[in-house]
Amino acid sequence: MITHYESVRLATLYTEAFNLSAPDVLPGRDIWPRRPGVFIRNQPAPVDAATAEASAARELAVGQFGLAPAWAKSASDAKLRSSKLVNAKPDAVPGSKNFGAAWSESRRCIVPMMAFFVDNWRTGKAVPTRIARVDGRPMGVAGLWERWGKAEGDAGDMGESILSFTLLTVSAYGHGLMHRYQPPGAEKRMPAILNEGAYDAWLNAPQGKAMEFMRAYPANWLTANPVEQG
Repeated sequence: MITHYESVRLATLYTEAFNLSAPDVLPGRDIWPRRPGVFIRNQPAPVDAATAEASAARELAVGQFGLAPAWAKSASDAKLRSSKLVNAKPDAVPGSKNFGAAWSESRRCIVPMMAFFVDNWRTGKAVPTRIARVDGRPMGVAGLWERWGKAEGDAGDMGESILSFTLLTVSAYGHGLMHRYQPPGAEKRMPAILNEGAYDAWLNAPQGKAMEFMRAYPANWLTANPVEQG
């Protein structure tokens, strides 16, 4: 499970890598479950039916890492459950109680990050390791987003609302790099890192084509470095 990643902190990289302006307030460097992070999505259609023309324009949104399920009875329950919903397996998403609605309604997103962290257990002890692109550029990881509470744009409802996201992960069995990580006996998985040219295609693909983007990123395009312990 990927529970820790490094956000994109350099404003110019949002424009260079994702063709978007940086958020007004940059996220913290280290993103853990229930902490705020940014994700890229298509702008939601307006609630007002008179202006409800679909827009494919992309935008940055701020939400918590860990999907707050829409079915939760309260905000506190949604937040509590979100801590265990930071990753989603694509093959188990359709029909899922937690992720099924976001998948079927194409609430796809891209999570910008500089790196993600996994533990190397080959010495018998967990050694935190930073996984990044070899060229040092940001990664765009496929994800899903959800909103718990009031509908977006519904100004009449003053109740609490939680915007959240999860990372989609793919099998890393047989992967040249990622097969080395995760605790002994744990399933080998890695984030679904998208090719840069596929960002818009992932967000806008027909439902039947979405699974085609769930592929392991080439091992020779990634690098792994142990995290220095302070």
